[in-house]
Formats: sequence, structure tokens, C-alpha cells
Amino acid sequence: MNVLTNHATRTAVSVTGLRKAYGEKVVLDGVALTIGEGEVFALLGPNGAGKTTIVRILSTLIPADAGTATVMGFDLRRDAGAVRGVIGVTGQFSAVDDLLSGEENLLLMGRLLHLPADGRRARAVELLERFDLVEAARQTPATYSGGMKRRLDLAMTLMGRPRLIFLDEPTTGLDPRSRHTMWQIIRDLVGEGVTILLTTQYLEEADHLADRIAVLDHGRIVAEGPPEELKRRIPGAHFRLRFADAASLDKAARELREGTREDEDLVLRVPNEGGIRSLRNVLARLGDDVAVEDVSIHTPDLDDVFFAVTGDASRENNS
Repeated sequence: MNVLTNHATRTAVSVTGLRKAYGEKVVLDGVALTIGEGEVFALLGPNGAGKTTIVRILSTLIPADAGTATVMGFDLRRDAGAVRGVIGVTGQFSAVDDLLSGEENLLLMGRLLHLPADGRRARAVELLERFDLVEAARQTPATYSGGMKRRLDLAMTLMGRPRLIFLDEPTTGLDPRSRHTMWQIIRDLVGEGVTILLTTQYLEEADHLADRIAVLDHGRIVAEGPPEELKRRIPGAHFRLRFADAASLDKAARELREGTREDEDLVLRVPNEGGIRSLRNVLARLGDDVAVEDVSIHTPDLDDVFFAVTGDASRENNS
């Protein structure tokens, strides 16, 4: 995990007992979570687990059926207007107007936020430069690449200088280069003290960006913590020893009876319970007579965490 900031001492979001249902379909079932100021908090889960519903509720787009929540110190029910004044939302799909130029989109957002004319024009210029959109400022977003359109979308979100940004699957559909560009933008925002609530289907993205992760399944949080801590909870760490010939594999398998053979690849997988010290012990047990051609260390990743704590994805529907 890349820890981007020191954990904040103040709370940006506090949620207790959050529930939401549509008819008999329960989407959120007593969700509780806390997000510190200045951190990236990622929500993971199968389609339909409730990630987007949480974002919609916390950004005041839809009401919860039950539960309490505060956002940047404001009560979600009593102070919805104040909440909207300190947040920004970038959804799964671009909100830009393809009939306006990039610059006009930013200026329109400034007017909607009631920024003074001089202030919104200066802010638009600043954001066009920051997001490398100066040359495309007078062009319509219909001519933009996917990455450019997502950068404009985020720039529009930043017009009002929000303290908390909801990023709902912000890199969906982007190529790897554009995705990494967006990651750097997110890191820069956090470096400025902005709090990020991120939903994503890309587990690598959460691993790279998040200070903490919550995994949702069937409307409930089934795991929560820093990425490295979540990965440590999952068994399966092992050494992968590859041998030069079948005879060496046979000798190793006799000595390391806890190992699992993969004869076709001349590989023996040995459980790793103690890191490098354990590896030294394994190699010492083999001695110099066994020809180990290659050694690699494998630890559980967020994919392993995801599959271990979530239910049958085939039962999920889109949130």
C-alpha cells in the first residue's frame, strides 16, 4: 500500500446503521464506517453490493431509510445544503456537456456554484493548466479522448474547492496510461488535504491509492482496514521453488513434505509462515545437493481478500 498521508485526527465522514431498500430488495443493511480527513478511503465489492448507493446517500442525492451520518461535521439530514457546499462528486459516467467547450463547461459549473465572474474565470484557467487541457480548452469534449474527458469531469468537480470528493469508479474505461495519470491527480489532491471516498472495480487501484479499504457484500461491510492488514488476514503465503530437473524436485519433495508439487513445471510450493527467515530455513533443509533454479515469494493480494470475504457474485445485481 502507498500511504499517502498521515492518518487524520479529525473525522470527515461518520456513518452508523445506514440502511436503504427498494421494495423487498435491501441494498444497505446497517452500514457503519468512519473516514478521517485527508485520507483515501476505498469501497470495494461486487456489483450490487451497495457502493454507489452509499455515495448517492452521502452526497445527498437520495435519502437513507435509516441510520445517521455526518459529512465534514454536518448532519446529513439536517444540514444537506451545507454538506453540498463542501463536497464534490465525480460519477461513473462523465457529466460534461458535449455541446460546450471545455472552458465553457468549467465556467458553467462556476456559475452554478455562484462563484463571482472574475473568480470563476481565474479558477477555470488554473484548472485547465493543472489538468493539461489548455490546448483543448476551446474544443468540445466530443473531440476529447476518454482520459481528457475524465480530467475535465474532475476539473469541474474541483471548481468549488471541495474538501471531500466522492470518486465513483473514476477510471472505468480508461487505458492504463490515463488510469495512472488519474492516480497521480488523486495523490496530488490528497497531498493538498482533500479527503477522497473512492469506489472502484480495480483492486490494483485500491491497493495503490487507499489508506484504508472497506469491502461491501450484500449491503454489509465484511472487511475493513489498511490494504496490507487485509492481505495479512488471508492465508496462502508461500515460496515457489522451481528446480532444474525432476530428480531435484523429488529430493525436495521428500525433504519438504509440507510442500505441494507441480510436476509439469518442476515446482514445489512451500507454505511461508515467517518471511525471509522461513525461506532461509527451507533452503538450509534442502542443502547444496538439490538444484534450486529459481525462488519467488508469493503473498495474498487484494484479489484473494476480495474472493475470501465476498459471497457468490452471480447473485448480485447492479446497485
